[in-house]
Amino acid sequence: MPVYIITRIEVTDMEDYKTYASQTVAQAEKAGGTFLVKGGPMVQVEGNGPDRHVVIRFPTRQMALDWYNSPEYQAILPIALRSSKRDMVIVDGI
Repeated sequence: MPVYIITRIEVTDMEDYKTYASQTVAQAEKAGGTFLVKGGPMVQVEGNGPDRHVVIRFPTRQMALDWYNSPEYQAILPIALRSSKRDMVIVDGI
């Protein structure tokens, strides 16, 4: 069953954040993930939310967790944490 990493992001330092974001696609693809949404224009139709959203599909939960916990991703994660406010979840698909 596929799973989705869904991240809602408020970027606080775009220049620093670009260093992080420029590396995530290749890393996720190497781990079996596919980016379905990466920023892009949006329309807020309900509630209040951040200005950036990311959705990555992985074939399994374990593959998603392996990517997140990989040394490569953990090396760039501090960049994201210092240059944005965000929340991230892994959700089972249907």
